[in-house]
Amino acid sequence: MSGCLTRVVGLCAAVCTMVFAGSSGAQQAGSTAAKRTLVRAGHVLDVKTGKLADGQTIVVVGDTIQSIAPSATVSAQPGDVVIDLGGMTVMPGLIDVHTHVTMNPDFDPYRELTTTDAKEAITGVVNAKATLMAGFTSIRNVGAGGFTDVDLRDAINAGQVPGPHMQVSGPAMGITGGHCDENLLPIQYHVVGDGVADGIAEVQHKVRQNIKYGADLIKICATGGVLSKGDDPQASQYTLEEMQAIVADAHRLGRKVAAHAHGAQGILWASKAGVDSIEHGSYINDEAIAEMKKNGTYLVPTLYLEDWQIEKGSLPAFYHQKMVDVSAVAKSNIKHAMQAGVKIALGTDAAVYPHGLNAHELDVYVNQMGMTPLAALQTATVNAANLMGWSAKTGTLEPGKWADLIAVERNPMEDVRVLQDVKFVMKGGVVYKDAAK
Repeated sequence: MSGCLTRVVGLCAAVCTMVFAGSSGAQQAGSTAAKRTLVRAGHVLDVKTGKLADGQTIVVVGDTIQSIAPSATVSAQPGDVVIDLGGMTVMPGLIDVHTHVTMNPDFDPYRELTTTDAKEAITGVVNAKATLMAGFTSIRNVGAGGFTDVDLRDAINAGQVPGPHMQVSGPAMGITGGHCDENLLPIQYHVVGDGVADGIAEVQHKVRQNIKYGADLIKICATGGVLSKGDDPQASQYTLEEMQAIVADAHRLGRKVAAHAHGAQGILWASKAGVDSIEHGSYINDEAIAEMKKNGTYLVPTLYLEDWQIEKGSLPAFYHQKMVDVSAVAKSNIKHAMQAGVKIALGTDAAVYPHGLNAHELDVYVNQMGMTPLAALQTATVNAANLMGWSAKTGTLEPGKWADLIAVERNPMEDVRVLQDVKFVMKGGVVYKDAAK
């Protein structure tokens, strides 16, 4: 019996040795087979300082930047893929922290009521690609029906469809009858929005449910909104106590909280409650500004949509008047907040205008809000990555970070509008657009 046991043990040891050796060999083969991509850049923009480094080569291995060095010091090796971007300016991929990629700028009530989760999912595939092609390699999606943004994120991560890196919220949370409820149908239909929850116990449950079904962050509606029926953008919706309960659960479970908030009181309460970002901020006042600065709360303005809606929008009357009212004050209030030193991350509310025009937000920041080009670029790179908790992964071009980079024909420090025509997009080491050839 002991001899038999000895033979069994010996056989197991031999098999384990073979498996380990095979695994080790496979790892070595994989390591040997790792290909380098050399991105030859005419100029590389440091978005922390605004400085350009001429004649640089970015070495990419897998989905990661391995090194950045003067091109004269980086020779191509057998098997390297070389991408020559000539005299172009290369910089980090841009980030939009307020999108709705499963939606489009069509606010006809009948169309809204007949949209299904399947239609949203298909729309999301189209818009995710358009966003990536515009040079936005990372986004937060802050509100989608039926957790369609969760499925879209997972499909992108699996390589099934092209799109940016995504953090997603699933259905936005809100009060009964509020901005994030479904208010277009009469009582006999008893329709309730996916994210509706009232009272402390219910909002705690909803936070946990959203996380259960795949949410990376929690989106709440702290005030009324523009594109919703029967509510006032200036009116607070969730109470301070409800928002405190939401934030406590979300933060304990490792999720950040984004608060849709137009009205000053809702902005104030949301910041006091500990949310990580205020979305929109149209009626922000000095008290709310002071609270946000004290707490380090980000403001995510969504300003270009106002210009697009005024020029090209076609809203139902009950949306249109609210858009006019908010647009009349938002830019001056937000400019005041920017000048007061509130932290800003770029968000656009893409879906209120067509996806792919996201970089127009930077034009508004510089040419209407008075930001310097560098400060504006930082809202879409360094600051946005910080808000997402992704500073170690993206936001700058550095070794060890994702190989997410874009190229444009001129220096965006001289004219940010050049970012509206991105010629080259690489995300995670994969080239998705190369119009530089």
